Amino acid sequence: MEENERRALLEGLPLEQMMDKAWSMLDFAYTPYSHWKVGAALLDADGRIWGGCNIENAAYGPTNCAERTAVFKAVSEGVKNFRAIVVVGGHEGQVEGYCPPCGVCRQVLAEFCTADFLVILPKSRTEYKVRTLAELLPESFSLAE
Repeated sequence: MEENERRALLEGLPLEQMMDKAWSMLDFAYTPYSHWKVGAALLDADGRIWGGCNIENAAYGPTNCAERTAVFKAVSEGVKNFRAIVVVGGHEGQVEGYCPPCGVCRQVLAEFCTADFLVILPKSRTEYKVRTLAELLPESFSLAE
């Protein structure tokens, strides 16, 4: 799929609000070990935007990524249908490049999202990549097909 085709999929999404939410979540990230702050904004099927940030732990295993924080917040409130996510991140919250979801986050998204779910990866407010979940995690384990 060409980038122009991917961008056409964004039509009707509150992209500016999602980006605002993702960037605002960087302020809440707890990253005393890596100093790599990540913010996410998850759009549900009803148009609500769920924010998430990464939360580290000295043991690292209990660390939770921003994407999973947003998904878990929504699911814990009974929401399980999602359309898109914006993910931003960088050292000390300075976004300078793309910040794609890790493999664990991709699998969690696959649990609740269809293959055409959009993952939006900005490195600025005007420069971003758009990918489908199927592109980021082909042949995933999923019930959401």
